[in-house]
This record gives sequence, structure tokens and C-alpha cells, in this order.
Amino acid sequence: MSIHESARIGQDVELGEYVVVEEGVVIGNQVTIGHHCVIKAGTQIGDRTVIGDLTILGKKPGANRKMARKPAKDLPALFIEADVRIGSQVTVYAGSVIGSGVLIADHASIREQIVIGQDTILGRNVMVEPNTIIGSETTIQTSSYITADTVIEDQVFIGPCCSMSNDKYMASGKGHHRGPRIRRGARIGNNASLLPIEIGSQAVVGAGAVVTKDVVPGATVVGNPARQR
Repeated sequence: MSIHESARIGQDVELGEYVVVEEGVVIGNQVTIGHHCVIKAGTQIGDRTVIGDLTILGKKPGANRKMARKPAKDLPALFIEADVRIGSQVTVYAGSVIGSGVLIADHASIREQIVIGQDTILGRNVMVEPNTIIGSETTIQTSSYITADTVIEDQVFIGPCCSMSNDKYMASGKGHHRGPRIRRGARIGNNASLLPIEIGSQAVVGAGAVVTKDVVPGATVVGNPARQR
């Protein structure tokens, strides 16, 4: 175990074997951290949070010369509110805020500049790309891909293996990056594909649909390309 002298650790904290806690980390009371976890510099963890084995919190993003959109250089520290549960082999990057009561399941990847509202669920192997907002009481199920620059409002349901795009021109240099906008209470079925469109509040997208145009509030769309029923 390696704990930096500047780290602040609350009462009744359980740390597994080979945990690394870097400088400036703040860990609240009654937190449980599993084996082989790395808590990167400045990360703040709220009370009663549970973190599974082999998880990395507060990771800084990397880049290479080819990347058109370089990650921000000066990200704030990762902030995790109280009563959060994070599974095993999860990576949550710096510059994000995880709301109270959130559940992040095993193998998920949460990139930088993400805000996740309270009591939201992210299933196993979910990937959330940068500059994305996810509301409260939302469920995103197993292996869904949330592209960068997406907005998902409160009480949205997204089924397994949903895939989203923020660039309908596929890196041709045309247009600008903008992920889908999914409004409050919308429901997205298994294996749906969403281009950079808006899905209105309480709308339903059927399983396997390919959504290329906006969906009005309350509508149900199915098929490829998706059409209103």
C-alpha cells in the first residue's frame, strides 16, 4: 500500500491490498476501496462510497499528434459525491463529477469532463466519451457507447449496446462535433444507433433502430432508417 503524506482519509475507511493513494486525495468517511486500486492526485471521494478491485480514479487523458481534438491540459480533479458504487476494473478520468448514489458497473470507462446526476446507473462495459452530461435517475445498460458532446436528461432509459455518433461526416473535416440530445423520460431500445439528432421527451426508439432525424416528443420510431409508427 502506498499513501501520500498529503492525502486526507476519513474515519472507518477500508483499503484493500496494494492500494495507491496519490498526493492531495481526499477520502470521506466509511469508504471501502478494493485491492490494487489507484486513486490519482487530487481526487475527492464522498462518504460511504464503495470502489471495486483494480479500479483507477482520476486518470489524466492522453493524446498523439494525429488526434484532431486534443484533451484539455489543465483538468480539475475528479469529484465523487457520497454513496456512489463503482465496480471492478473501472476507469474514471479527471475533470468529471459523479453525483450521489450513482452506480457504475464493472469495466466501465468514464472520460474527462463528464457530469453524471444522482442515482443514475451505468451498466457493465459502458463507455462515456468527453464533454457529456448525463442527468439524474437515468439508466444506461451494458456495453452502450455514449459519444462525446452528448446531453442525456433525467429519467432516460438506454438499452444494451446502444451506439451514438457525434460526427455524421466521419472525420472528413465537415461540420462540427455534436452528440445526440436525449430529452427527459425518453426510452432507447437494444442495439439502437443514434446519429447527432434530438430525441424528444417521452419518445421511444425501438430495438435496432437507426435514428438519422430528430424524434418529436412522445413519438415512437422503429426501423432503418427509423420512422414514426
